[in-house]
Formats: sequence, C-alpha cells, structure tokens
Amino acid sequence: MQACLSRIERLNGKLNAFITVTADSALSQARAAEGEIQRGNWKGPLHGMPIALKDLIDTAGVRTTAASGVFKDRVPAQDAEVVRRLKAAGAVLLGKLNLQEFAYGGSSAVSYFGPVHNPWDPAYCSGGSSGGSAAAVAARLCYAAIGTDTGGSIRQPASYCGIVGLKPTYGHVSTFGVTPLSWSLDHVGPMTRTVKDAILVLQVIAGYDAHDTSSIDAPVPDYASAINGSTSSLRLGIPRAFFYDDLHPEIQAAMESAFAVLKTMTALQLDVAPLASNATYSSWNDPYNAVFTAEAYAYHQEFVARTPELYQAPTLKRLRTGQEVTVAKYIQSRRHLDYVRRSIARVFDDVDLLITPTVRIPPFTIADLQGDPDAARSKELAMLHNTRPLNFPGLPTISVPCGFTRSGLPIGLQISARLGDEERACRLAYAYEQSTDWHKREPNLGGIKN
Repeated sequence: MQACLSRIERLNGKLNAFITVTADSALSQARAAEGEIQRGNWKGPLHGMPIALKDLIDTAGVRTTAASGVFKDRVPAQDAEVVRRLKAAGAVLLGKLNLQEFAYGGSSAVSYFGPVHNPWDPAYCSGGSSGGSAAAVAARLCYAAIGTDTGGSIRQPASYCGIVGLKPTYGHVSTFGVTPLSWSLDHVGPMTRTVKDAILVLQVIAGYDAHDTSSIDAPVPDYASAINGSTSSLRLGIPRAFFYDDLHPEIQAAMESAFAVLKTMTALQLDVAPLASNATYSSWNDPYNAVFTAEAYAYHQEFVARTPELYQAPTLKRLRTGQEVTVAKYIQSRRHLDYVRRSIARVFDDVDLLITPTVRIPPFTIADLQGDPDAARSKELAMLHNTRPLNFPGLPTISVPCGFTRSGLPIGLQISARLGDEERACRLAYAYEQSTDWHKREPNLGGIKN
C-alpha cells in the first residue's frame, strides 16, 4: 500500500487518474489485513490487495462524484454491492478514479476534474469512460480497478492502456449503488494487469444481488480453475465485416500476428457472417442508441432541469438528445434488445468464441478531442466502434494486450463468448497471454519503475 501511495504521489499529477485518494483509511485497512493474515485469518487472494474504484461506484463516507460538478460534493451513506463484496474479501480500497463525466463518452477527456492522460504517452487520451481505472492499473498505481461498461468503457480503455479489461455477462455483476448511464446496458467488471487477476476479482464481485433488478440468479463458477483448461478444441469465429472494416494498418498487423498464435492453440478459425446481418442481431445500432439516450436522460432529467450549468457542456448536449426519443420508439427498441438477448446464442452455433480487435483505430490526442467539441463525439464513437455492438446482447467479452503501434501505444485483442460463458473467453485469453509477452511491458513514466 505504501508503494502504491508513493507512486500516486509521484505520478498522478501527470496522469490525473485519481480524483480522491483515501490514504489514511487505506493504510489502516492494509495494517488490519496484514494482522489478520499473520494470525492465519486469510480471506483469499484479494485480502490486502490495493484496489481502486471508478468514481461513480458508491462508497459510504467517501465522496462519489461521477467526475461531475453535479455530484462534486456527494457523499453516499452506503456502499455499492461490489464494494461490499470487495471489503468482505479483504480488499483494501485505495481511492476513486477519474472518468468521462457520468460515463457519457469514450475518451475521459471530459471531466469536471480534467482529462485523464494515457500512461504510454500523456499527450493521448486513455480511452473511456473508465479511463482513470485503466491508467491507474497500467501505471501500477493500484493492483486492480473496477470499471463500468455501457458501450466499451472497460474494454476500450484497457486496450488503449495495455491492460486486461473484462465485461461480464449483463446482470452477472450487480450494478446496485453504481450511478447509471443506461440501466439496460450497464455492466460492472474488473480491470487488471493480467487475465488471472481479472478472474480473481470477478470471482468476488460476481453473483446474484436481490437489490439489482437486472441481476442474474445463477451459480458463480470456479473461474480460477476454469482458465487452466485446454483450448485445443475451441472453434474461433472471425466476424470480418464491420469489426475489421477500415482497420488501422498497425492494428491489422497486430491481429494477424495474434491469429498466428491462436492457431497453434485452438481447433479452428472460421470467418463468420457479420453480426449486424444476422437475423437475431440485425439493425442493432438504432435501438441501441434509442435505449441508451432515453435511459441516460431519464436518470438526469431533474438535474438537467435544475442545475444545467453544473454539467460539462458536451455532456449536457449529449444528455439532451434523449429528450427526442418517443415512448413508442423506446418500447420498440427495448423489445428488440430483449429479443436479441434471447436469440444471440444462434451466433455461436458453429463457433465457441468471437475474435475481433478491441479497437479499430489508435487513440486520439487530448488536444484533438478538446480542440473541436462538436467533432469529439464522432471521434469517441470511432474509438468505440468495435465494443458497442457487444453491449447490446450483453455478451461476456475480454480485452487483452496483443501488440503496440510504432509510436508505442498498446493494441488490444477482444474475445467474446455466449451469454454466461466467461470461463471459455477467459481460458483462451489466459492461454494467449501466457504465449506472448505483451502484458509484461510497462509504460516508462519519467523512468519510474516497480
């Protein structure tokens, strides 16, 4: 914990990853955990581990701002369910992490507390909306972080910062006590240095929560054992249309290298029909946008009416688009989403996993994103191009490092499985990670190393 606090003190000024650092309570928790472990009361692999939280996850007695002036002084009275579970597992909570305001965007360049900088090159954005979470893990300011993902907000910043980001099946991790962006699309999941670390965190935070109306009542598997299984029988589907359209050439090269590695450890690589043309998945973008924008506006409607000046201008503009969604349009879109989630299993009739690049293009610089606010949304959507379609059906999806651009920015590989099958996606991710060295690289921030 002292090592993490020291790195935060030296590096957070450059990265702006943390909004709040709970140093005193974290050291107290660390000392308590150390004593418990020495007395033989070890609670498991998270006991004593320094973990930080995206700052829209409620923490009792610690402000939870959602990176907004609207909530800048908000102090919740109770913990979110994921926080309660982490504490029960002995994790030490280190503080709250910066993000795109209210998670409405994919760059983390729009925040009441200022933009998050990418540890590999601070001129670039870290991705978003869980940009502070990705930057903090990549820079070794904490051992793991919890992020949220409505359109790629765990996986895309994980890719841009060279770490692992896991979006579990929709409803598999409770969103109770998490400031919503879209109730129908929000996911909560771990962001870590390695696949095994992600699994260890998922093991703790997954499971049914009666307080969360979207929570799935299903057993939680033994993930740590599952990832060690064989991958030799896995059939990989490659949906080249849409996900591989207009790939940046250096990302294309990284994917071809990844395919060569994956071929040695799996049974089959099969080009599959594009998801967007699949009968169970057609025309996803329009209903996604209707559900997303309508639900975001529904949550913020009273705040927007009462104190619009407290929002960052781009966020306010985006929120107000939800006013334009009619009741009929929302109901039709929500019914389409339900149909897709019931029918999506057909995509996996002939394959076990889908393999795509996590992102199609490298990140934009912060200056690019802030220079023309009207163009920033289209740039963020370009960075989220490959992640958004996988939120609509709620598929479990993991991003793992698979290369770097010539300028030294990380590239991610995205692996998706059928609903409820985190084990298979993580098993392949783990096998790929163990066969490569990408996850071992660290950003050089002023020569500071572990």
